Amino acid sequence: MPLSATQLTIGAVHRSVVVDNLTRTQIVQYAGASGDYNPLHTDEVFATQVAGYPSVFAHGMLTMGMTARMLTDYVGDGRLVRFGGRFTSQVWPGDTLSAAATLVSLDDHDGVTLAHFDVETSNQHAVVVFRGTAVARVD
Repeated sequence: MPLSATQLTIGAVHRSVVVDNLTRTQIVQYAGASGDYNPLHTDEVFATQVAGYPSVFAHGMLTMGMTARMLTDYVGDGRLVRFGGRFTSQVWPGDTLSAAATLVSLDDHDGVTLAHFDVETSNQHAVVVFRGTAVARVD
């Protein structure tokens, strides 16, 4: 059932774990789905010995996609109008990510109620890895 404006309070926060113990397999599966085979994400030897990172790391868009799923699970399918943000830290294999959507405002736009959210996704160490905004239609 889609989210209703009567269920919302400004400042309320919806939280969800979006991935528990991210695996290298999930990162490589995303590479296959997206067509982004950058070796920083798929080749441990390249990532560590050539680029100097401690390991491969997840695509930023994988983090954003998992965050978007949290939003659509919350507001309902087909309700997300706008979603964007910035990747603020790398996501590593083994990370557990939690996303939070904070309701900033509700407004009426041509007879449609829009909910505006600030969104953050953090790892198990409380490091923010993604920060953005979202707008969704609500009943």
